[in-house]
Amino acid sequence: MVGAGVLGLPFAMSQLGWISGILAITVSWMTTLYSLWQLVELHEVVPGKRFDRYPQLGEHAFGVKLGYWIVMPQQLTVQIASDIVYMVTGGKSLKKFVELTFPRLMPLRQTLYIVFFAFIHLVLSQAPNFHSLRGISLLAAIMSFSYSAIAFVASTIKGTHHHPVRYGVRSHTTAGVIFDVFSGLGTIAFAFAGHSVVLEIQATIPSSPEKPSRKPMWKGVIVAYIIVALCYFSVAISGFWAFGDSVEDDVLVSLEEPRWLIAAANFMVFLHVIGSYQVFAMPVFDLIESVLIQKLKFNPGRALRLIARSTYVALTGFIGICIPFFGGLLGFFGGLVFASTSYFLPCVMWLIIKKPKSWSFHWIASWVAIIVGVLIMILAPIGGARQIALSAKQYKFFS
Repeated sequence: MVGAGVLGLPFAMSQLGWISGILAITVSWMTTLYSLWQLVELHEVVPGKRFDRYPQLGEHAFGVKLGYWIVMPQQLTVQIASDIVYMVTGGKSLKKFVELTFPRLMPLRQTLYIVFFAFIHLVLSQAPNFHSLRGISLLAAIMSFSYSAIAFVASTIKGTHHHPVRYGVRSHTTAGVIFDVFSGLGTIAFAFAGHSVVLEIQATIPSSPEKPSRKPMWKGVIVAYIIVALCYFSVAISGFWAFGDSVEDDVLVSLEEPRWLIAAANFMVFLHVIGSYQVFAMPVFDLIESVLIQKLKFNPGRALRLIARSTYVALTGFIGICIPFFGGLLGFFGGLVFASTSYFLPCVMWLIIKKPKSWSFHWIASWVAIIVGVLIMILAPIGGARQIALSAKQYKFFS
């Protein structure tokens, strides 16, 4: 659950300000926890049947054809967008680690680090399924908690030193403030990205009428969201406190001291996004190979896996090299598709399938989540696109 998006939360705070920033993270935490509970409950809403994929649940809620085309493109975009951002994050973090660890080494272009990160995934992408990646997933979980803790501690130490910091918002114009607010909401939305793969994860848990999978899955969600709260609030508040409205879109880039600790944190981010990339890529691999085999009549086997998965890795790497703007990507993708899959799509399906009474708790909660999510989906991509456009003015391709 704790993804690289946590590193962008201080930047989002600098776009929203103290009160609005904390309020936005709190509302997002509560809203997405509720919608995640809905997905866990809907996994086996039909007795004797399990909806192991997000599109399958969509087909049950909206109808076979309509449901598939409502959910599948959104889920696919979430997973591809996450992998593009992880390409950028992996390359950026490795570059920072090398520069801090070997300051006398000749600087290398960020493009080369992204290429190296992509090469790692050309190898890892040949793993057959989720279970074969459980070791990498465990390592990624430990790393995400660890680098969040380092970012919190280092930012807190930095903040205790008296230095000039401004705690307003980044922009100095009315239009700039409005666009920054939009982008900040998208950055926060991006941090809550686990919904797009939660049903696939729940599908790996054994289930029976006596011991349904929703019980252990919900326990896991509770533990995960407690850790999410600890990491997100601590990093967001301490990072903004330490650097104010001058914080970078990745707080670890702003931090420099102690050098060895910040280098270690960046390497942890690098290790974490290796695992995260594969978690989001696996459902995409499954979809690509299913289409190639069932629709285009390709023969299943290692050759198909090698070509299909390597092509996907290469494409996400190429896009990451062309648009390596961490903050802008978080804001744009966070609003474009994460707001739907994480905030309100589960609520819409809950209303259709469960049909709660009007003005009951679940009816009200679902509609509140829908309104919040739709607003973020409409507004955040506008701010994110502007952020990318501003960053692109000073960027030289493949530099």
